[in-house]
Amino acid sequence: MERELLYQKIYNDLLEGIRENRFPAGSRLPSEKELSGQYGVSRITSKKALEMLAERNLITRKPGKGSYVLDFEEMENESNGNPLAERRENEGKGLIGVIFDSFGPAFGCEVVSGIERECRKRNFHMILKLTYGNMEEETRALEELTALGVQGIILMCVQAEHYNANVLKLSLENFPVVLVDRELAGLPIPCVTTDNFQAAKDLVGLLIERGHRNIGFLSHPITQTSSVAARFSGYLDSLMEHGLKTGEDMWLRNIGATLPRLDEDEDEEDEDIRRIESFIREHPDITGFFAVEQAMGMNVYRILCRLGMEKEKEVVFFDGIDQSFDPNPTCSHVVQGEYLMGVMAVKYLRDRMKGKEVPGKHYVPYEIVRSVRQVEAEVSGGIVDNLLK
Repeated sequence: MERELLYQKIYNDLLEGIRENRFPAGSRLPSEKELSGQYGVSRITSKKALEMLAERNLITRKPGKGSYVLDFEEMENESNGNPLAERRENEGKGLIGVIFDSFGPAFGCEVVSGIERECRKRNFHMILKLTYGNMEEETRALEELTALGVQGIILMCVQAEHYNANVLKLSLENFPVVLVDRELAGLPIPCVTTDNFQAAKDLVGLLIERGHRNIGFLSHPITQTSSVAARFSGYLDSLMEHGLKTGEDMWLRNIGATLPRLDEDEDEEDEDIRRIESFIREHPDITGFFAVEQAMGMNVYRILCRLGMEKEKEVVFFDGIDQSFDPNPTCSHVVQGEYLMGVMAVKYLRDRMKGKEVPGKHYVPYEIVRSVRQVEAEVSGGIVDNLLK
């Protein structure tokens, strides 16, 4: 009886925190271990409280990652019966399509995992198709999925000079579509993404904190991807805020995208490496490098190591391998809330399929992971500060 009262109290306290916005949508709840210490109970008890919240679909739980609050407008409807069971029964076995440009370990795998787990929870079936950055493949995927009778589509779109005509058509017909990671400006299609502008600004701020005053920017063409354009704007804003100068001679913006493509070209990859190395050699005054994606950033780091410059120069980037596999990161980087991105995409698609209004844009939380080098510098700096006091 005592255990039941204890897990009910933890549940009620967390529920109150969610309702009062002390734990806003997207925020991470205390872990089982943290709750155990806070309430003086076993982890079995704290786990039960979190499971109760997950059963009501107020939070999503990711093993090894934590529990995150969902943007859930229906939390007050809990009076009678089992609302979760009723929702599942009403939703039936809907069929949805998922179209991704591509994905890999550094970014995308966890988004797909979040989509699949949430589809499983809601008793949806999903069909996944990849376009590999090819507009014709995206058109084919959209046509095939709509012909199969999907009720909605989650789309990581190919972004080129012009929007896909089929996406425009679906938007005009008000067909349920939710974008992930990338926006289509001017179209009323909801998007679940990261605040790329602010995350880039924070990341460049780390380089500035480390004393770098000349910071270069590396990307594939920014006109093709909204997330990259936002990261470039964040880079510029951070430098401007600190009174630092930059210009086109400090930008390398013609590197090929590093996710898998249909037309793999080893010669192009080798050319990218040569282009980056030339950029580094021709700009000896640049000591900090901001790359828009992980593979690009690691190429910069490897070249710096080969040139013997890795101790005097530093690189930061977006995305990276899970910290459970890489507990001592070489470079500071942004970790996006990929799993939650997938979960929220399914939730908003379900709402659109039911004719409900959803936010035009939803930002999921991100985290800045600091490199071992930076952490060691901060620790040694703190020790010196304490000695001087």
